[in-house]
Amino acid sequence: MSMDDVEIPQYFICPISLQIMKDPVTIVTGITYDRESIEQWLSADPNTCCPVTKQPLPKDFDLTPNHTLRRLIQAWCVTNAANGVDRIPTPKSPLNNIHILKLLQDLWCPQLQSKALRRLVSLAAENERNRKCMMEAGVAKAMVSMIIACYKKNVIDGVREALNVLSIISIPIAEINLFIYDFFDSIAWVLRRGKANHVELKTDALLVLKSVVELVCSSLLERLKPDFIVAILEVLRYNLSPQANKAALQVMLDACPWGRNKVKIIEAGAVFDLIELDLSWPDKRTSELNFCILDHLCSCADGRANFLAHPAGIAMVTKKIFRVSPLTDDRAVRILASICKFSATNEVLQEMLNVGAVAKLCMVLQADTSSNVKEKARDVLRLHNNIWGNSPCIQLYLLTRFPAS
Repeated sequence: MSMDDVEIPQYFICPISLQIMKDPVTIVTGITYDRESIEQWLSADPNTCCPVTKQPLPKDFDLTPNHTLRRLIQAWCVTNAANGVDRIPTPKSPLNNIHILKLLQDLWCPQLQSKALRRLVSLAAENERNRKCMMEAGVAKAMVSMIIACYKKNVIDGVREALNVLSIISIPIAEINLFIYDFFDSIAWVLRRGKANHVELKTDALLVLKSVVELVCSSLLERLKPDFIVAILEVLRYNLSPQANKAALQVMLDACPWGRNKVKIIEAGAVFDLIELDLSWPDKRTSELNFCILDHLCSCADGRANFLAHPAGIAMVTKKIFRVSPLTDDRAVRILASICKFSATNEVLQEMLNVGAVAKLCMVLQADTSSNVKEKARDVLRLHNNIWGNSPCIQLYLLTRFPAS
């Protein structure tokens, strides 16, 4: 007789997973579910209803362990062990604030710190219930405080684990606003540690930084330090990993619109680095982020000057049109429009003709692109019709089908 032939009592089965319950818990409607299944159900939609009764559930209610049912299930498993039924172990007690607070106290004891950090990483990775408990107990703030303390002491031990925890749990940004600049400085410190060393550490640092920058208010992004921007750019120069590159680019893109950040990014040499990065033909999302940032930077005179100083700038942007995505096409045309409107020397206009930029703009008019992109390309072609008028592509596509008004 095999397990497939064993009849499982219906009340041992979780109504969600349709599997034997390992940790049965009863909710306010009186229905019992396996803890993991009902927690996943609730995390997907906190305002949901009971899966069985469809009754609305209150916002914060307790999951009551059904110890009697769990013992019955365990006893049944033991009885049917000869039929291939594995005994279900007694589940661990749910994590509580007292346990978390004790681990946080241990962080500041040198002999216990390493063990406490490993335990926090393990708990955060275990399940959503643990992560919620850790967030409510102030773990994120404690991890940020520890990273800052390590930075000020120039001690890297423990930083990787603290970043690992922050990359898993939610970061309540209101709790770290008061020392956000110290946190930015500490992340820059992590990123500057060696050219190619600590790849995983730096990637974790950038992923955490990305999530913080996405949440922080714009007024706090207006005063970023030049050293911080240089540290972000160094990640791109050393091309640590696609994941690190995308996180670094997203941070720069989020920072671009605020304060003097565009000027600081340009002064740090970003335009050259971004062109070089895209010449290596990165993945689609990296190119999209790249072109979005270049579009921002080319709205400044110094950004356009740096762009034109790179011998492959116009050629790179031209080549990527129609080869990446509609977003990249849009930003590429915007970049060329900025160059043509504000920095169009005869030499620049001739280079655009030579590398095929003018022909690509003509193709944009015929391609399946958005009306905004077509209009921007048409404006550029009309703007310099007197220079490009003898070009065959201009005669064919602009003068006949789209005459200047």
